Amino acid sequence: MKHEIPLMLEQGGGAIVNTSSGAGIRGFKGGGAYVAAKHGVVGLTKSAALDYAQSNIRISAVCPGIIDTPMMDRFSGATAEGRQAVIAQESVGRTGRPEEIAATVVWLCSDAASFVVGSAIVVDGGQTV
Repeated sequence: MKHEIPLMLEQGGGAIVNTSSGAGIRGFKGGGAYVAAKHGVVGLTKSAALDYAQSNIRISAVCPGIIDTPMMDRFSGATAEGRQAVIAQESVGRTGRPEEIAATVVWLCSDAASFVVGSAIVVDGGQTV
C-alpha cells in the first residue's frame, strides 16, 4: 500500500485487496506468529480503508481457507493421509482452488463491489463458520 496509495491518489482512486487468511479472523493452536501477522493484515486493511475511503480508494482483504497450493503440503505433511486429515476440516469436503480466491479478488476490484470498503472477505468453504 505504501506505493499503491500515492499513485491512486494522483489518478483519483482505485481498489486494493490485501491477502490475509482465515487465521486473520480466528486463532489456532501453535500458530501465534502466523495468526498475529494475519490479524495485522486485517487491522491494517480496516484502518487504511477508513483513511482513504473519501479519496475513492477502496481497501479490502481476502482471507483464504485451505487452498490447494504448495502451502497445503506444509499443513498435510505432503502425504495422502495428511491431506485427507486437512480436507476433513473443510465443511464442503474439499480444498479451495486458487481460481476461487482470484475470482473474489477480481470482484473486489470491480465496480460491482463499489460499496465494499474495509471488509475482510473470508473464502474458506465454511471452515470458520
